[in-house]
Amino acid sequence: MSVMTFLEKLLDGAEVEWVALGDEGVGKFTRGGGLQKKDFTETGFGCIHYGQIYTHYGTYADETKTFVSAEFAKKARKAKSGDLIIATTSETDEDVCKAVAWLGDDDIAVSSDACFYTHRLNPKYVSYYFQTEQFHKQKRQYITGAKVRRVNADKLAKIVIPIPCPENPEKSLAIQAEIVRILDTFTELTTELTTELTTELAARKKQYNYYRDQLLTFDLPALSARQAGGRQEDGEACLSGRQVEHLPMGQEGVGQFIRGGGLQKKDFTETGFPCIHYGQIYTHYGTYADKTKTFVSAEFARKARKAKSGDLVIATTSENDEDVCKAVAWLGDGNVAVSSDACFYTHTLNPKYVSYFFQTEQFHQQKRQYITGTKVRRVNADNLARIVIPVPSPKEQARIVAILDKFDTLTHSISEGLPREIELRQKQYEYYRDLLLNFPKPSHKE
Repeated sequence: MSVMTFLEKLLDGAEVEWVALGDEGVGKFTRGGGLQKKDFTETGFGCIHYGQIYTHYGTYADETKTFVSAEFAKKARKAKSGDLIIATTSETDEDVCKAVAWLGDDDIAVSSDACFYTHRLNPKYVSYYFQTEQFHKQKRQYITGAKVRRVNADKLAKIVIPIPCPENPEKSLAIQAEIVRILDTFTELTTELTTELTTELAARKKQYNYYRDQLLTFDLPALSARQAGGRQEDGEACLSGRQVEHLPMGQEGVGQFIRGGGLQKKDFTETGFPCIHYGQIYTHYGTYADKTKTFVSAEFARKARKAKSGDLVIATTSENDEDVCKAVAWLGDGNVAVSSDACFYTHTLNPKYVSYFFQTEQFHQQKRQYITGTKVRRVNADNLARIVIPVPSPKEQARIVAILDKFDTLTHSISEGLPREIELRQKQYEYYRDLLLNFPKPSHKE
């Protein structure tokens, strides 16, 4: 049965009227106010801050994440059970007016930059409607502001909503409840599938990480050539049993760390000399790159600190211990400018071999002892030079890189494929949701 056939059967000849949300007898918008994060308490009277609607809440909620004191609640603006809480400001047009239906037993305090909608409709029916393209098309004409995008309560009151069988409130609510039941089922199925696919992706990444760490873990030789006074030819350790020499990365003949400097986002140009900003290593680059996302002018490049092809570019600051020292091997044809809060490693090893090593637990275990700072975590170039790396023959390094490249490609393929599958399922859900809430022959025209 098609959605339209289902709707016709559900309506059973009843009319659908499109009415303004703020019409008398339909609903009323009330601005929140006065509630800030500093007013939160560990327990007490439930409250919803507008920012939480984006980060914490879904279509509906019956418990709040935060609370205020009973004293504060007395003077707060409060929504009751069944009301819709709407965030009226956002940084994007898409997000502004995200809403959550409050289904808890008690009243809750509502912050400024939000409003609440008291109405006679099914709360979840209204909340689902706020997610539709039909709603978004209408709200866009009322958005104001530059950096902060805003829709005020008076404008929201002008937006129209389809109400089935308005002349018979009991039947109207029954139809709304049936649509909500179907959308709840869709939501549950979509959530289950998303969780399943996300778990699968995490398992594949964990498997890849295990094999990568195994390939880059070697035994220390019983006696290195240097320790034996150079008795082993060319100072190369015995490779039987995967025994190789482990050397400090900053040792002469192995490599040198050089601090980046002077490059800020304001220096970027549309085209010109390639550059890597430390923040991009977290958000844009993988194990290696041969093209940059951004550029600087030729004039700026002349005074910049530059890495050459084959060097490793490393972000030396982060907000957490796990991410600090994320690295990318630069494999482009020419040099690349490197920002401050980063350094580059010039070395005699296989570039991708070193970059893969920086992803291992063996590397992370060593770097942790050198991390400093509180809010911003940092490892400086001098301490990076002390970290030891297993140094097999160039042929063995190339062999390991070839295997890890295949793993990386496979994992990347899965990483691309599963999110794509999740996106398709989400779009399918949104398509049917919009159809269910876009009744034919509306009597009210925009």
